Amino acid sequence: MTPQREKISSPQNDKIKNLKRLEKAAERKEQQLILIEGLRETVLAHRAGYEIVSLFVCEEILKSDNQYNLKEVEKTNPEIFTISKNVYDSLAYRETTEGVIATARPKKLNLDGLKLSAAPLILVIEAVEKPGNLGAMLRTCDAVGVDAVIICDPKTDIYNPNVIRSSIGTIFTNPIAVCETKEAIEFLKAKKIKTFAAELTAAKFHYQQNFKQASAIVVGSEATGLSDEWMRAADEKIKIPMQGKIDSLNVSVSAGVLLFEGRRQRSM
Repeated sequence: MTPQREKISSPQNDKIKNLKRLEKAAERKEQQLILIEGLRETVLAHRAGYEIVSLFVCEEILKSDNQYNLKEVEKTNPEIFTISKNVYDSLAYRETTEGVIATARPKKLNLDGLKLSAAPLILVIEAVEKPGNLGAMLRTCDAVGVDAVIICDPKTDIYNPNVIRSSIGTIFTNPIAVCETKEAIEFLKAKKIKTFAAELTAAKFHYQQNFKQASAIVVGSEATGLSDEWMRAADEKIKIPMQGKIDSLNVSVSAGVLLFEGRRQRSM
């Protein structure tokens, strides 16, 4: 027999207020919880081994989905609450999230946890500031099928709900490590992985490089690009050919161009 679930119909309920507090990094850190919006995102987090602590389900919106089935998450016995549509609307940022909001325990994402192939393709992201850009790059990494994403000196919490939203849950599907730039450089050199730093003034274009070998493509912050530390350490500097009036692309677009060239080469 299905146990009776607590029903919440007021946005002023203490549990709902706490969900809103989890939008702030300090609250997430203090409570050791992350906020996940969406059926797909919640199921992907569960499949990636994240502990789902609580589920808030709007049954008016929830639809059955063969690919992302909430029942597999429910079997892990999180706290489950039924919420009204007005409560869900007060929480949700997107209309297409199937009526599910969850909390989960964060993971420590260390370099030691990465399992790499013999000739990995890696994206290194340094000092990214905008959650939307980080999320977009994670979506691209999932599409390309990279071996790992290394995030150096991030200026945004990688568990920012806007990163989770903009990544459409691929923050949970990509192998990720978060570290300092120095640690990433030492790790890649020890693994004999060649590093390719994206730079506007580089002499060579990205398609002139061999990405079939163990490769790490390195991109920098939106405002200032890569640090001097990375520019000194990189094995090669590469650029994307530009035909327009401006000389730069959004960092997530640049990462996409470079990564898909790596995937194209490896498919030949």
